[in-house]
Amino acid sequence: MKNKKILREAHMYSRFGPRAMFGQFMLDIAKKNKNLMVLSADLGRSSGLDRFKSEHPDKYLSVGISEQNLIGVSAGLAKEGYKVFATSFAPFLSMRAIEHVRMNLGYMELPVNLVALGSGISMGFLGNSHYGLEDISIIRSIPNINISSPADSTELKKILDDYAFNNRGPSYIRLTGVPGSPIVYYEDYQYTFNKIVTLKSGTNVLIISTGSVVSQALVAAKFLKTKNISCSVVNLHTLKPLDKKINKIIRKYNFIVTVEEHTIIGGLSSIISEFVAKNKSNPKILNIALPDKFDKTGSYNYLLDYHGLSGKKIANKIIKFLRK
Repeated sequence: MKNKKILREAHMYSRFGPRAMFGQFMLDIAKKNKNLMVLSADLGRSSGLDRFKSEHPDKYLSVGISEQNLIGVSAGLAKEGYKVFATSFAPFLSMRAIEHVRMNLGYMELPVNLVALGSGISMGFLGNSHYGLEDISIIRSIPNINISSPADSTELKKILDDYAFNNRGPSYIRLTGVPGSPIVYYEDYQYTFNKIVTLKSGTNVLIISTGSVVSQALVAAKFLKTKNISCSVVNLHTLKPLDKKINKIIRKYNFIVTVEEHTIIGGLSSIISEFVAKNKSNPKILNIALPDKFDKTGSYNYLLDYHGLSGKKIANKIIKFLRK
């Protein structure tokens, strides 16, 4: 019965998508955490918070289209002991408000949880002004801020619960994917902050991915198995701090592939490459990411395929990589 319930929930979460489910999960957290405060920069509906606003008007605050003020007010509430989640689109949190993020969250270490909507290319036709292309590279350069990126909405729930009921300090939670994005977790699992998850074990290639494109990495691994290429797939849901145990995994492989919905500069590919160089291991690395440029707009699935981040195109890139 438990497995059937979890499966039903996973399908529901996928159908509604991460933004809508963020609002739903905040409703669940509000029942258990009396100190919860949820803030928005005039994006309550886009954050799935309409029902939360109606049911908990004392726990919801919109500061208007003023992301810098969003961070300042959130920091003040956190300093007074509230458990704060503040939400806006990824480029606005990571760029428009970055000086305030740096000083109030990084420097002062006030435990505000930033929830970045529409990271990567999930904003579709709204275009490059709303795409969160560079946010990991910017946020991870600031000391003392955790970065999490759930693979699907089931994992989003676990990440939000972890930040809501533990003292993790300031954090940045990166939401990728859209309603209908593939499910990664069909069964329950033990989530642990800063601990990598091996979703599939293999011997030839290690694929490290983060965010909703983890599902595409699994598709690629399944296809490669038909070509007698055995792949391990690792979900790196915590990008900062990095689980040091990843070094033990990396050393088992001669070929490593990173897959991410972020520009090639400063994201997962940089994190893994820097780690490999620091630890003096010597695998061959293929980085699959968004290009270092502003590019087309379009539907989410079209853009994934266009940028080579669909499962089949990831697999084909890995085949070419191995042939070299």
